[in-house]
Amino acid sequence: MENFEKLLNRYDYQIPTALIAQKPASPRDSARLLVYNRKSGSARFSSFANIADYLPKNSVLVLNETKVIPARLAIKKETGGKAEILYIRTVGATIEVMSDRRLSVGSKLTLAPKIYLTVVGQKGKYYYLKPSFPLSRLMSVLEQYGQMPLPPYIKHTPLSRSDLKEKYQSVFARKAGSIAAPTASLHFTKRLLRKIEKSGVKIRFVTLHVNLGTFAPLTEENVKTGRLHKEYYEIDKKTADFLNRQKKDSVPIIAVGTTTVRALESAVSGDGRLTKLKGATDLFIREGYQFKFADGIVTNFHVPKSSLMMLVASFTGREKLLELYREAVKKKFKFFSFGDGMLIC
Repeated sequence: MENFEKLLNRYDYQIPTALIAQKPASPRDSARLLVYNRKSGSARFSSFANIADYLPKNSVLVLNETKVIPARLAIKKETGGKAEILYIRTVGATIEVMSDRRLSVGSKLTLAPKIYLTVVGQKGKYYYLKPSFPLSRLMSVLEQYGQMPLPPYIKHTPLSRSDLKEKYQSVFARKAGSIAAPTASLHFTKRLLRKIEKSGVKIRFVTLHVNLGTFAPLTEENVKTGRLHKEYYEIDKKTADFLNRQKKDSVPIIAVGTTTVRALESAVSGDGRLTKLKGATDLFIREGYQFKFADGIVTNFHVPKSSLMMLVASFTGREKLLELYREAVKKKFKFFSFGDGMLIC
C-alpha cells in the first residue's frame, strides 16, 4: 500500500480553489492554451483560438463525437424524502443507477406524475430500476427531466440547467452515451474547426462513451493489474482506413482528449493499424507506455493523482508535466473540465 501511495503522491500538485473553472470560457475558443513542443522542450502560451498555428503541418486532428446525456435525475421516495440518481447504463429490462441516498428494494421512486421507477435489485453501490415506461422512451425522459452530470468539483456554476445542456457538450457531439463530457472538445467552435481545416489540417471523428470511472480515484487494483474502468469505443471503418493511410505516410495524428487517445490506442493491432474497431477498453496508459498511433494530444489540466494526468504524463514525462502545471498555476490558467487547454506535440 505504501508504494501505491508513493506512486499517487508523485502525481500530486497544489491547485488554488479559485483556479477550478466553474463555467467555460465564452466564446469557447477564447480559453487559454499552453503549447508544449516535445522536440524542442519549449512551452508557449496563447489562446485556444490560435491552435491552428501550432498544430503540426498537414496533421490529422481526431475528435470524440460522443454526446453527453442528461443522466442526473431528481426523484421522490415513497417515504417523501428526495434523492438524486445517476443513470449509468441499461441492463436488460432495467436501468443501472447510483444514488446519493439509500434506496429500498421493492420501493417506488417518482420522477414526475405517472412516471416512476421501481427498485428491483442492488449490487454494491449500484441499484437496478424498472421504469414504468418503455425503455425505448428512456432517452426522451432523460432529455425532459434529467440534468447534466457535472463532475463533483464544479460546485458553484452560475449556469442554468438549459445553459449546461449546451455548454457541457461539444459543438460536434453526435452519438449519445456519455455521462461526462470529453472536456478537451469543449474548446472548439464551428468557426475554429473551419479555420483548422483551412490551415491544411484534416479532421476526423471517433466515439468513446465516457463513464463514471473517469472521476473515480485510482485504486491499488488498477495499478496492480494495469487496467482501468471499461469504456465503450467505436471507429467507423472508413475513418479507420483513412487514419491508417495517414499513419503509414507518417502524417502526425493528434488526438483531442484522453478519451480519443484511449480509443485509438485500444483499436491498434500488432501491425500498428487500427483494426479492432469497436469494443470496451480498460486500457491504462501511464509513463513508459509506447504509443502506437497517437503522436500528440490536446487536453485540459487534470485532477491531481488521476489516471488522466498519468496518461498525459506519458507524452511529456512526469516531471515536465508537473513543471508545466506549476507554470500554468503561476499564470492563473483555469483547471479541470471547464478550464483552459494544452497542446502537446
